[in-house]
Amino acid sequence: MAAAATPPGATTMLEARNVQAWLRPRPAAALHQVGPATANKLRTYGLHTIGDIADAPVPTLVCLFGASTGRSLHAHAHAHGQDLRTVQTQPAPKSMSAERTFDHDVLDPAEHRRTLLDLTDELGARLRDEQQATGNLTISVRYTDRTGSTRSRTLPEPTAHTRPLTTTAYELYDLLGLQRARVRAISLRAQDLRPATEATQPSKPSATATAPATAPAPSGPPPSPQPATGPLAENPTIKRCWQPAVSRSRPTDPMHLMAYWIRSVCV
Repeated sequence: MAAAATPPGATTMLEARNVQAWLRPRPAAALHQVGPATANKLRTYGLHTIGDIADAPVPTLVCLFGASTGRSLHAHAHAHGQDLRTVQTQPAPKSMSAERTFDHDVLDPAEHRRTLLDLTDELGARLRDEQQATGNLTISVRYTDRTGSTRSRTLPEPTAHTRPLTTTAYELYDLLGLQRARVRAISLRAQDLRPATEATQPSKPSATATAPATAPAPSGPPPSPQPATGPLAENPTIKRCWQPAVSRSRPTDPMHLMAYWIRSVCV
């Protein structure tokens, strides 16, 4: 980033104590993974500089840009110019695919879905072995007459786990609407690969799942999130993402009270 801001023939020297002061006024588009579309959306909400993004609460960024992009923006804005990603000594693959070819026409949708389950299981295992996660999944189906259909979808969160991959593959298959089509081959391609550290974690059983339903409710009023300041306070959309739903009546039932506390963070 410093090199990009340095004119030809000049040298920029940054001491550690001056890095934060130098980064904060830099434009938001200078951040890693901030393209033109994201930069325009940031400007729409009054987030023009790296300092504006650093001052924005994480729940606000998640509300505006989604979980993955929101957390990524917050992490990059607080990195102080340091790239914490692991150095890859070998070039990482850009995509990964698995395919099944049938020796006869397959019309049964149940057989198609069993094949998709095998493919997602294979892709998930390979991704985990390579310590990669995929952010996009594409299904391709080839028919007897050598024509084909393709559908693609960006995943809500990068993952290397079989269950979310299978769910997405089934949804893409349903979008094809094959209806007894004569299928000769099915393939899945995982794209937008990234380090496994950005993958979703598998859900674990809750340790309190067997707790009595009559557990005591938390005492006191629900916590009030800290109000946004600076350019955030001037944007009504950001206010809606950050301010609690004070107009709703507070329930007294323990289970509904906990849900009320969660909803009060971002509505």
